Amino acid sequence: MSWIKPVKFLAKKLALSIAISATIVSFTQAAKLGEPEKEELKFGFIKLTDMAPIAVAYEKGYFEDEGLYVTIEAQANWKVLLNGVIDGSLDGAHMLAGQPLAATMGYGTEAHIITPFSMDLNGNAITVSNDIWKQMKPNIPKQADGKPVHPIKADSLKPVVESYKAQGKPFNMGMVFPVSTHNYELRYWLAAGGIHPGFYAPLKGDTSGHLQADAILSVTPPPQMPSTLEAGTIYGYCVGEPWNQQAVFKGIGVPVVTDYEIWKNNPEKVFGITAEFAEKYPNTTIRLTRALIRAAMWLDENNNANRPAAVKILSQPNYVGADYDVIANSMTGTFEYEKGDKREVPDFNVFFRYNATYPYYSDAIWYLTQMRRWGQIPEGKSDDWYKDLAKKVYRPDIYQQAAQSLIDEKKANAADFPDFATEKGFKPPQTHFIDNIVYDGNTPNAYIESFSIGLKKDQSFK
Repeated sequence: MSWIKPVKFLAKKLALSIAISATIVSFTQAAKLGEPEKEELKFGFIKLTDMAPIAVAYEKGYFEDEGLYVTIEAQANWKVLLNGVIDGSLDGAHMLAGQPLAATMGYGTEAHIITPFSMDLNGNAITVSNDIWKQMKPNIPKQADGKPVHPIKADSLKPVVESYKAQGKPFNMGMVFPVSTHNYELRYWLAAGGIHPGFYAPLKGDTSGHLQADAILSVTPPPQMPSTLEAGTIYGYCVGEPWNQQAVFKGIGVPVVTDYEIWKNNPEKVFGITAEFAEKYPNTTIRLTRALIRAAMWLDENNNANRPAAVKILSQPNYVGADYDVIANSMTGTFEYEKGDKREVPDFNVFFRYNATYPYYSDAIWYLTQMRRWGQIPEGKSDDWYKDLAKKVYRPDIYQQAAQSLIDEKKANAADFPDFATEKGFKPPQTHFIDNIVYDGNTPNAYIESFSIGLKKDQSFK
């Protein structure tokens, strides 16, 4: 379903012209930024709470403030969404962080996709069925009150998987797309517990990801995860919200670990456009980035004070369409694991703080290391290869122009952004992983070599 606010296009243009000409300051700033070369835009998204910056930019009028008249449309799945951006039926979209990287390097559909804006941190979880939870639970340490100690590691799942394997039964789990954060987070969690999630072998024509697997991971669209779990087709899944909390509300499964616990403040979705779009419409690109930055600021300001209003927006059927209470269960600073075990997780969804919106090269490189670890990048690459591809896709230069213009207009504070004069695009070594392995984006090959499960530098399947 798509929609546009019920105000005629010409009237909007006239109102914008009047507003711009009202003051010399406004006129000067518009001239400095440059008028949008393309004003009518269509953006795609998948029904997940982390599409919130797009919905908020629309509902709060931030797109219109930039002279952009936007239509927003939910997409059936991630492949359809990517194809829409590539063929131009969509001007941009809420994307999996791995999609622009994979497309640009030619894994799957080949196209040069870039991102000037990182949409959020965290926001995912791994859920298992009630039956699997019952089998896992004896293996999990308990608190004094009898509740499980978190984070719950995959070590507690390993005996269950081994039992299925001994019976000749595949242990099936769901993730949303082969180059999704969810695939890599689920794989990371499983491997950290000694469960092999399988290799890809594209040079042999095998893109199943099932080679040598202890657990079989398959693609399931996010909104279908709970029903697929309930049907018994899969025993667990990794997905974004609200589809983990939906399993709790329906009484069919238990979220056992959040991605915040797997990798604290991990980068999640991005906003993707083609490189051609950015080159053809540079002013439009900066202006849409400005609108998304403002939306992210609104989502996190005053210690998440706007989250209830955001949940109300997202619960509309044209956005996520889940019940208000289901979305609010995670987005307003809490997360419910086993029914009744609701805990404070204020950073489960982060949209702006901690420089969440800045497109760091090191974030891109982490995804590439996981693609290499599991064989989607079939042969070893140099450290420079990883850095060069990251810089081709992630565009902090565009982000900086958008952010600096907001700072200049006093619509944002410089202190809330990286120091653009010194920022190189690489975060300091990150230590908050569930397996305690340190990630440094400057040395991707050393990082890949540090894992006990996964391809090493010179390994490949041919």
